Amino acid sequence: MLAAIACLLIVTLCYAALCAGSPFGRCRKCHGFGFATTTDRKGRPRRGKDCRRCKATGYRIRIGRHLYNLAAALHRDGTN
Repeated sequence: MLAAIACLLIVTLCYAALCAGSPFGRCRKCHGFGFATTTDRKGRPRRGKDCRRCKATGYRIRIGRHLYNLAAALHRDGTN
């Protein structure tokens, strides 16, 4: 039981460090390209439409960083 708690704590701290060091990850829909890839009639890859999820940036905010931003905004609004 103690080993499971320690493992969970290590994973949580590693994810928190990842969110602090790199708050943005690649978009899951376009795989970081910023656009969808399509193929032409000959089967060659071509650039498709811009990704609506990441607004053609190729990046998304991580869930942990989003939660941190919400908590920070709540704290900032409550103390001012």
